[in-house]
Amino acid sequence: MNRILSMVLLVAVTASCGNRCEFTNDQFKTAGCPTGMPINATFLDEISWDIPHQNWGVEEWDADFRAMRDMGINTVVLIRAGLGKWIAAPFDSILATEDVYYPPVDLVEMFLCLADKYEMAFYFGMYDSGKYWHEGDYLKEIDLNIKLIDEVWAKYGHHKSFQGWYLSQEVSRRTKNMTKIYAEVGKHAKEVSGNLPTMVSPYIHGVKTDQVMWGDKATTVSEHEFEWNEILSNLQGVVDILAFQDGQVDYHELYDYLVVNKKLADKYGMKCWTNFESFDRDMPIRFLPIKWEKLLLKMEMARKAGMEGAITFEFSHFMSPNSEYQQAGHLYDRYCEHFGIENKWKNR
Repeated sequence: MNRILSMVLLVAVTASCGNRCEFTNDQFKTAGCPTGMPINATFLDEISWDIPHQNWGVEEWDADFRAMRDMGINTVVLIRAGLGKWIAAPFDSILATEDVYYPPVDLVEMFLCLADKYEMAFYFGMYDSGKYWHEGDYLKEIDLNIKLIDEVWAKYGHHKSFQGWYLSQEVSRRTKNMTKIYAEVGKHAKEVSGNLPTMVSPYIHGVKTDQVMWGDKATTVSEHEFEWNEILSNLQGVVDILAFQDGQVDYHELYDYLVVNKKLADKYGMKCWTNFESFDRDMPIRFLPIKWEKLLLKMEMARKAGMEGAITFEFSHFMSPNSEYQQAGHLYDRYCEHFGIENKWKNR
């Protein structure tokens, strides 16, 4: 009888507690846990190259902007206005000359309205033809984007959130002639918009780049410094924010590259941000949300190197509580816990 009563009481207590865990993650945090620097910006990768679409409409995007704001993001950057045949809005200047598909949604207007609503800064990313600059026809790429800048500023420049430009063509030392596009396009964007800031996010020619994994040779830290010193000397006064991607080098060497990046940015009067890749390049599957420990390690290196800001590629897929990847929501949870941010999405 006593045994039966004990079992009934155990079931009742368990049910009343709802199987809640009586522990907290803080109880198991190690004494030497890194501090890290927080993320203040994210790319918006809706015209994507190598990650899947989530097929969101404005309701889903509204929720995601809210989640960004809740964790401290104040800047969103449209990674590109278009790539090849796919464009983010019906740009007349692109439709007139390029073989592109007519888009069903004006994503630029949508993102600007949401950025207005959540009091964020929006940076407009340029059109990437996917061909002209690869073929060495830099003048064609420049001409397309200069016309696009004029159209975009006339159509969208009234938005309070429109606060900058992103020069989208991603380059490494192998494509240093791209400075011609950066210089001309960035200069025109600043002239048209009253000197709004411009941003670039190149990549380091490290051990995790596709070219090196296919047999090319990675650059050393000293080679990286020498080559980017030459490249950035051609961009002084044109580029305001330099945000190197952080995922193409190994973790043990990242800090040394970050120090060089900060040194070069300071030399040429640019703000030095870092681009935290919140996806994992170490997995055999492209691409999944990164392990929290890896992201925290990179955030700590960026803090120690004196980075002035941090953007991620990219929140909606790899860090958002709304992402189709369940791991992304857990990454959001760990991030909020670590920085003491109230997590309004915990019980999603």
